[in-house]
Amino acid sequence: SVFYGIMFDAGSTGTRIHIFKFTQQPKETPKLTHETFKALKPGLSAYADDVEKSGQGIKELLEVAKKEVPMELWKFTPLVLKATAGLRLLPGEKAQKLLDKVKAIFQASPFFVRDNCVSIMNGTDEGISAWITINFLTGSLDDPQKRSVGMLDLGGGSTQITFLPRTEATLQMSPAGHTNSFQMFNSTYKLYSYSYLGLGLMSARLAILGGVEGKPSGEGEELISPCLPPGFKSEWQHAEIVYKIKGRKAGEPLYESCSNKVAKMLYKKVHKAEEVKDLDFYAFSYYYDLAAEVGLIDNEKGGSLTVGDFEIAAKYVCKTMEISPGSSPFLCMDLTYITFLLQELGFPKSQVFKLARKIDNVETSWALGATFHYIDSLRR
Repeated sequence: SVFYGIMFDAGSTGTRIHIFKFTQQPKETPKLTHETFKALKPGLSAYADDVEKSGQGIKELLEVAKKEVPMELWKFTPLVLKATAGLRLLPGEKAQKLLDKVKAIFQASPFFVRDNCVSIMNGTDEGISAWITINFLTGSLDDPQKRSVGMLDLGGGSTQITFLPRTEATLQMSPAGHTNSFQMFNSTYKLYSYSYLGLGLMSARLAILGGVEGKPSGEGEELISPCLPPGFKSEWQHAEIVYKIKGRKAGEPLYESCSNKVAKMLYKKVHKAEEVKDLDFYAFSYYYDLAAEVGLIDNEKGGSLTVGDFEIAAKYVCKTMEISPGSSPFLCMDLTYITFLLQELGFPKSQVFKLARKIDNVETSWALGATFHYIDSLRR
C-alpha cells in the first residue's frame, strides 16, 4: 500500500514543508520512497504582531502538497505542523495566536487533520524524532540484529543527546527527565534523551564571554575573552542584542587560557552517561558545520572523525589566531567548546563519530521521525 504524510517544520528562521511518500508490505516496516520539501523565510515568529500575514506562506506550501499527493488520498493524508525554538521563545499568547491561525487554515484544507495537528515541540521531542529518523534510515529499526545509533545535535540555543541504552544501569542512573519511553511498530523504546537549553553554540559563546542571556551589557561595557584573538575588537549580535567584544592582550597561549575558561563554564552542567563510549553516534548541525569549515570532513559528503580531531583542530586554529585573527574570530572558542562538551558528555578522545547531512539521500532532520511516529500513533 502507498500512503503519504505532510509535516510542516516551523523553525526559528523559516517554515518548511516535508511531503513523505511511503510504501508498505503487509506486516513489514514502511519504506520511504520519496520526499519533497520546500522552505520559505522568515519563520512564523516574525509575524507575531501581524498574525493574518502568517497565513499566506502556509497556504502557499499547502499548494505544493496538493500537487504532490494524489487527490484520492488527500482525506487519508495526515497534516501536521510542529514548531521548534523560535516559537518556544515567544510570549505564550503570541505563540498561541499564530498556532490557532495555522490550525484554522489546516482545518479548511482537504487533508486529514486531528485536534493535535499544530503544536510546539520541546527539545526532547526533537531529539527523539531525530533518533527515529536516523535509525529508520540506517535500517536498525526493522532489523533487531542491527545495533541502533545514537544522535548528537548542536543547535544555536540548545544541544541534544539521544541514544538507546543497552544496559538497565544507564536508565537507572540517569537524572530525572533524562529517559523517555515511546511506542512504535508494536515495540516500546526506552531512550536516554536530553536537551540542554543554553548549551547550544550561540548561547555557549555568550556564556564563555561572560554575558547573560537576554541582558544587554551596560553602557560602554566590553566582554573580554581569553578565547578571542589578542587585540581583537568587534561587535557581536545574539538574540537581538548587540555586545561589544574583545580579546585579551597577547600573552599566554590562546588554547590553554581558552580551555580553562570553557572548562569552568561547563563545570557540572551535563550528565556523563558511561555507556556512550561503547555506542556509535551520528553528530549534526554545528558539529557538522565546524568540522567542514576547518576541513576535517567534506562539506557535501560528510565523513567520520574523533573527539581528538576536534581537539587537534582547536589547538591549531587557536595557535594561528595568536598571530592573525583570520576571518572567523570565534573559531578557536567554538572548536575548544566542542572538544570539551563531547568529553563532558562522556566521550573519550578516541571516540569516532559519523557526520552526515543526508543518509541515503534523505535529510537527517527530525521531520521524518516525527511524521512516522504520528502516523504510527494514528494506526493504534
